Amino acid sequence: MSSTAVAVRRPRRRWDARRTLRQMRREWSAYLFLSPGLILFSVFTVFALLFAFYLTFTQWNIIEPDRPFVGLANYSRMVHDEDFRQSVINTAYYTGATVPLTMGIGLLIALLLNQPIRFRGVFRTMYFLPVVTPFVVVAIVWKWLYNSDFGLFNYYLLKTHLINEPLMWLADKNLAMPAVVLMSVWSGVGFSMVIYLAGLQAIPQELYEAARVDGAGWWSQLRHITIPMLAPTTLFLMVMGIIGSFQVFTQIFIMTNGGPVNRTTTMVFYIYEAAFKFYEMGYASTLAYGLFALLFVFTLIQLRMYRRADA
Repeated sequence: MSSTAVAVRRPRRRWDARRTLRQMRREWSAYLFLSPGLILFSVFTVFALLFAFYLTFTQWNIIEPDRPFVGLANYSRMVHDEDFRQSVINTAYYTGATVPLTMGIGLLIALLLNQPIRFRGVFRTMYFLPVVTPFVVVAIVWKWLYNSDFGLFNYYLLKTHLINEPLMWLADKNLAMPAVVLMSVWSGVGFSMVIYLAGLQAIPQELYEAARVDGAGWWSQLRHITIPMLAPTTLFLMVMGIIGSFQVFTQIFIMTNGGPVNRTTTMVFYIYEAAFKFYEMGYASTLAYGLFALLFVFTLIQLRMYRRADA
């Protein structure tokens, strides 16, 4: 065996409990300052996750103290639950419509506001205001805009003769989810715009100067420089957008309450109904872990796709 093939292994350091405790005693002030956050995280996150996982194997209605063990019955029920399948379809519909529109419009606005125009800061602030506005307030305002009797949407559509009679935006099974999607896109575009602006400003200008010297036009620069350089930003927005859209609840709760005919019942709203409407905490915990599994799989797929494209 050649000497180059021999790998020098470093000796592994064995964990010394006494040395660790000695270091902790020496840095006790740091752990003292960290303790409030660690206690809150342990109680409200770690313990909550473990307790919820335990509830998936029980049947508990939160009123009675007994929690009978039911094994995998809740998981079997989740797999065969037609209403849960419909909520998954509704959530996928909402995600597939909201995430691409929010990212696409956000990128377009970011490209426009990255140009040297007057009042650029004012426009950036205006587009970002919906992001910092509480979702409850936004949902209430848009619910008023969608009102079939005195909403502004129907008023102007009737004035311009685009429709002959008022539309039941939130009561029509074919219009309810698109109406919620439109509101969500309006509210989330500002976040995508700000993130894309940060990504655009991080692109070296020398690349565009070299491209212009070679005769590349605006479209060629966008296609071969801007979009490839924004790949990490796009991945971040896609992952965050899918995670956020899978957890959509506020606008559904306020605007449609899951109707009409369960056409806007998303996964989180279905979990809420199982827990706080029917008091099935064990089944609700199972649905929550099912949502976690879906999000985990989607995130892994996106990361895998990004690594392959970057390789």
